[in-house]
Order: sequence, then C-alpha cells, then structure tokens
Amino acid sequence: MRNYILKRMGFMLVTLLVITMASYAMMRLAPGDPIRAQLVGGGDDQGLRRQDKDESRIQEILRRKYHLDKPVLVGYGFWLKGVLTRFDFGTSIVYDRGAPVSRIILERIPVTLRLNVLSILLVYALAVPIGVYSAVKRGHWSERLLSVVLFLLYSMPSFWVGLLLLLFFSSELFLNVFPVTGLAPPSSETWGRSYWEILGLTAKHYVLPVICLSYGGLAGLSRYARVGLLEVIEQDYIRTARAKGVSEAKVIGVHALRNGMIPLITLFAGLLPGLVAGSVIVEFIFSIEGMGSLALQALGSRDYPLLMAIFTMGSFLTLVGILLSDICYALVDPRISFE
Repeated sequence: MRNYILKRMGFMLVTLLVITMASYAMMRLAPGDPIRAQLVGGGDDQGLRRQDKDESRIQEILRRKYHLDKPVLVGYGFWLKGVLTRFDFGTSIVYDRGAPVSRIILERIPVTLRLNVLSILLVYALAVPIGVYSAVKRGHWSERLLSVVLFLLYSMPSFWVGLLLLLFFSSELFLNVFPVTGLAPPSSETWGRSYWEILGLTAKHYVLPVICLSYGGLAGLSRYARVGLLEVIEQDYIRTARAKGVSEAKVIGVHALRNGMIPLITLFAGLLPGLVAGSVIVEFIFSIEGMGSLALQALGSRDYPLLMAIFTMGSFLTLVGILLSDICYALVDPRISFE
C-alpha cells in the first residue's frame, strides 16, 4: 500500500501543477481589468495615488507588483515560486486593502467548516438508514411514498428552499423562531447569559442554513445507498445466510450493509473540497461570511491571488479525496487489492 500511495501522490503533484497552470492562464486571458478595480475600490496602495496623480503610472506600478506586466507563464512562475518557497499566495488585489490572501482565507474557513461538517453529518446520519429502509421495503407503499418525497426534495433549487425557510420560519408573517442572517448572535443578545444559553442562541442560527445545505444531498445519497444495498442483497451469499437461519437484522446489518455502502465511498471524494468551498447560494441568502461568498467576491472583482488560492485549495482537496476513496475501497472490500 505504501508504494501505491507514494505513486499516487506523485501523480497528484503533477495534476495539481497542471490545474493551477491552466487556472492561472484562463484568469489572465479572460477579459477584465483587476487593477482598475483596485484603483476604484481602494487598496493598500492609496498612498501612491496621493503622491502621483498620473493614473497610468499607478496602474504600471500595480501591474509590476502583481506580475501582470509579464507573460502568462512568467507570471505563473513567480506565483508558484512564492507558494513553494514561502507558502505565500500573495496579497489580495481588491479585498480588505491588500491583505494577505492566507489571512483572508483563514478568517473565512472556520465558518464554512462548521456549517458544512454539520450538514455532512446530518446527511449521512439520515441517508444511510433511509437507504436501508428503502431497500428492505422495496415495493411497499411506504417506500414508494418515501421515494416520491425524496425526488421532490432533490428537484427543489436551494435558493428557492432558502427563501421559503426564511419566509416561514424567520418572518413575522408565519413563525418567527429562527434568526434571519449570520451564524452567531450579536453581543447585545449574549450579554449576561450563561454558556448554555449562548450555545442555544448560536444553534438557532445554524438550523436553517444546515437544512438548506442538507436536503439535496440527503435525497441523492439515500438513493445511492438504496441502489447499492439492492445489488448486494441479491447475491448468493446473502441467500445462503438467510437459508442458514440468520436473522434478517444480522443479514442486512452485518453481511450486506458493508458491501452495499461502497457507492457512498465513491461520493466521499467530493466531500473534502465541499467542506471548504462553501455554498455561494446558501451563504448569500443567509448573509454568511464564508468561503462561498468570498469566492463570489473574488470572482466578481477578478482578484487573481485570492482566486488562485481558492482554486489550488479546492483542487488539492479533490485529489486527496479521490486518494482516500481508493484507500477506503480496500478497507471495506477485501477483494480489492493495491497490487
């Protein structure tokens, strides 16, 4: 297994290099002028503007600073050198007055991690039992009704569901029981309260965003669990276990479930990038300052250093997720060998 992992890590590095090079080239070749956004929005070079009134001179200085005056491959080389030698992704062009990209991301990642980890735990905690029930009760009226409900959930767009949740549970028109925005209560609400009261107020902020993030994955993942288990329970060894008098609960829970969950392991490759990528729609609707809203702001302002950091992090986590999926295959199914 060690040789296999080392070989895969080598391929990962080459793949990551190609992805970052292509991402940088596409951003540089796309229409738009991030330097103009820097001058209009203000950044860490405002002193230059006061000293030199010639705007073209200021643009020239900023282009040299961010290596935009050089060819695409040369500019990529400067960016890659900073990442490899100092783990430095540079400074933002337009965000927070030219703050370091690493600091901006570290401020946003915890918010997105908390939100997405809760969502993934909820999805798997509900999807696996629902999938098992649907496979065991195949053809029953309750299973058909459950399938209809899940397909309806899967078909509903997240922006529409988010707005409905706000309307019904955060509006004076219906049930005003959950906060409208953010993931933390304001300090005015927590003053003088105990730890458990603050925890309860904070939990209310997570309810609607987590539901909005989870319902689509719950519907899809439960279908994958159902299909995977249906394929397994038709195998000969399952019939043999039943013929020997093994209880149905043991047949499903011990013999079938382990192999039936292999399709869910495939989906694990997409979980890691999703943890830090965030959801643009959900974070926008609920006014959450996470990685999703940060990526949207960086894309709109053509903030090259910030976008490159987000692309690199997402690509790296995707490749790591694929590797972990392959390793989990061998752990779950002894028939799979790295040899």
